[in-house]
Amino acid sequence: MSRIALAALIAVIVAPAHGEEVEDSCGANGFLGLVGQTGEIASMLVLDQPRRVIAPGSIVTSDYRLERINFDLDEQGMITRIWCG
Repeated sequence: MSRIALAALIAVIVAPAHGEEVEDSCGANGFLGLVGQTGEIASMLVLDQPRRVIAPGSIVTSDYRLERINFDLDEQGMITRIWCG
């Protein structure tokens, strides 16, 4: 499956999970359904804004960018948190 087809499929099935909403300057609420999925999905998404996929122990800048979406991963590479900044 191509990246574009996969991203289109994900966009159709993604819905907020666990009733938890986050500050949404980057559109993070639209991706909450990815929590619990593999971080590879976050890397393959076709987005119009900057993104970071953050694995445990990763070094990241501390600058805050309203339009940037961040995907935090756990030790197994699964998405645990999606947030703006």
